[in-house]
This record gives sequence, structure tokens and C-alpha cells, in this order.
Amino acid sequence: MNINDYKGILVFAEQRDGVLQNVGLELLGKAKELSESLGTAVSAILLGENIKGLASELVAFGADKVFVVDKKELKLYDTEAYTQALHAVITAEKPEIVLFGATTLGRDLAPRVSSRLRTGLTADCTKLEISEDKQFWMTRPAFGGNLMATIVSPDHRPQMSTVRPGVMKKLPKDESRKGEIVDFPVEIDHSKLKVEILEVVKEEGHKIDIADAHILVSGGRGVGPKANFKVLEDLAKEINAEVSSSRAQVDVGNMPHNRQVGQTGKTVRPDVYFACGISGAIQHLAGMEESDFIIAINKDKFAPIFSVADLGIVGDLHKVLPILTEEIKKYKASK
Repeated sequence: MNINDYKGILVFAEQRDGVLQNVGLELLGKAKELSESLGTAVSAILLGENIKGLASELVAFGADKVFVVDKKELKLYDTEAYTQALHAVITAEKPEIVLFGATTLGRDLAPRVSSRLRTGLTADCTKLEISEDKQFWMTRPAFGGNLMATIVSPDHRPQMSTVRPGVMKKLPKDESRKGEIVDFPVEIDHSKLKVEILEVVKEEGHKIDIADAHILVSGGRGVGPKANFKVLEDLAKEINAEVSSSRAQVDVGNMPHNRQVGQTGKTVRPDVYFACGISGAIQHLAGMEESDFIIAINKDKFAPIFSVADLGIVGDLHKVLPILTEEIKKYKASK
């Protein structure tokens, strides 16, 4: 394998039920930045059935070329079928770098593809950059987030990594951008499809992913038992927010993992982030410090969370939040 034969950056543009996932658009933004250092082009790959109409949106968010594999076998996610399609495109196009979102789907698919390509994969990256000597540096947390490890792959191509949703920033949508949309023919080997999807049952409950929420009311160890989350829920209801938490509340079973913000949870970038009873450990800060406006409420005036907060309230959250909620109700009623 001659690594000089590999050029360009390919982004897996994840779609679900015909809707592009934000993480793919975020990766296109980062890929565009990396491509400027490498002097190369950015491509995206779109898999599914009747999804070609989404290709122009990928161009608007930074793709120079979009490979569309539109087949009935790809309507619902199947690891083997998706792997075959990706393997065919990557083998033919030989991109130097391939990026996936570290979603449930991406975390299942990327390792299978990298194994079939006989190359490495760096998972859960928080930083991607091109060094002065044009090496691709992939940085991810190690040892429980206490150490950041930078991985390089000098001898194998493509270089592959997964990145959590919310870590990178997507570019502003530019409807005037021009790009090439290519229908890529792939023959799926049905003899290797060992799993048949009979039914898709969607989880009830939270309708909005916390990574997509504009306002988050997040509770930490200081909230106390699960019943105490009602004061957070009351505030969230008044301001159209979602409730999330730190790892401490997930570990004791008070909140589900999909509501966890932080190094081992989700990375979020809401417009407003309420940190209630959260001390501000580095693992939590890594997941929310890019929020536009951070409001911290904590009894400990020396809590690290205040170092990143735009507004800090030193006080008992169980007294502060009900007052705040009541004042918001009065304000809304006066309008």
C-alpha cells in the first residue's frame, strides 16, 4: 500500500429517517478546516433509501463532493450492509482521512469498516489537527479523562476517527456553494447479511437530545436524591429547557446516561447552561464549557464551576431555583 495514493477527507454523513444528523454537518466544518492545511478536497458519503435530496444540503455545509449510495437494503441501519457500502466507496476513492460521528450508529459502524480496511481507528476524539509536517493528529481522553493522548497513524491509510456530537462546529449554511453529487453503484452481498430487522421500536420519553437543546438545566451531586430534581424540572418547563446532569447523578441511578453531560457523557453547546449543584470537575467542564452562557448555582463559592461561569450565584439551589422559577412565571404573566 502506497500511502501517497490516498488523498482527500471523507465524512460519513449520518441520516436517520431521512433527516441529517448534526454531527455529520459538524464534521464537514472541521474537515473543511483540515483540508485547507492539506490542500485537498472534502467529500461526504450518504447511505440510505430515497435520500439523494439530502446531498445538496451537505454541499451547502462544506462538502465538495457527495457520494450517494441509495438502495433499499440501506433504508434501515444494518452493520454489514452499511459496512459493505462504505468499504466499496473508500476502496475506490482512497481518502486519506475518514471521519465518523461517535453516535450509537457510528460507534458500531466505524470499527467494522476500519477492520475490513485493515487500518486503525481513534475513537471519541475531542481534537483533530494537521501538524507542521502534515501529519494528522487525533487527540482523545485517556485514563478516565485525566490524560489527553494524541494518536498518529504514519503507516496506514485511511486514517480514521470518531468524534462526539457537539465537539466540532458546523459552518454556516451556504446555499450558493457548488459541489458534485455522485450516484455510487454498490452491489450488496446478501449472503453476508445475517440479521433481519423486523421492527423498529422508538424509545418513549425525552423527545429532544440534550446535544441539540438550546437551554439545559443540569444538576450535580448537590441536587441530592432523585425527588429533588423536581425544582430543576419546574424551571426547565418555564423556560422550554431540557434537564441534564453530571456523572454523579447518573452513577447513583437518578438520571439516565443519555442525560449525562461530560467527558464520559455528551458534549453540549446550548445557548444557556444552568449548572446547579455542580462543582465543576474537569471531566464535566470538558462537556459544557463551550456553552454560550453559563449560569452556575453552588453553595461553595470556591467551586471550580465559577471559573467558567458567565453568571455565578452562591447559594442553596433548593432555595434559589424556586424563587427564580416563580419570578419567571410572574414575568411571563405580565406580558
